[in-house]
Amino acid sequence: MRVVKEDGTQLGIMPLKEALKLAEEMELDLVEIAPTAKPPVCKIMDYGKYRYQQSKKEKEAKKKQKIINVKEIKIRPSIEEHDFKVKLKNVLRFLEDGDKVKVTVMFRGRELAHPEIAYELLNKLSQEVGSIAVVERPAKLEGRNMIMILAPKS
Repeated sequence: MRVVKEDGTQLGIMPLKEALKLAEEMELDLVEIAPTAKPPVCKIMDYGKYRYQQSKKEKEAKKKQKIINVKEIKIRPSIEEHDFKVKLKNVLRFLEDGDKVKVTVMFRGRELAHPEIAYELLNKLSQEVGSIAVVERPAKLEGRNMIMILAPKS
């Protein structure tokens, strides 16, 4: 097996017992890096320290991640102007917080006969928030609901 020191210097090819003895003298661990290589590659290192550094890197990477939530706003095709403004204000707040917004227009009964009303409503909403949002998924009728997804501009 090929043995490498912690700093990257190569010690050459030696038997397992000899490599273990060398690692023990240095008060370090013998860790197999590439078991499929011919001959297998082992590294003499402080394995506890290595695991600690790996966990710190993972925690740091998690801190830098931004979790994006999808908020949902439900409206009806026969919504009044004031109610629309309230829903619009909520959509703007969600987008400013960095969340995606799923806008659902719910139909009941004969309202389903006029999907153009919902299209107009969703187009109006997307034009209102056009400065800070982009339409990720355009309005589409799914069963008794029409759904559109908005995402904040980066």
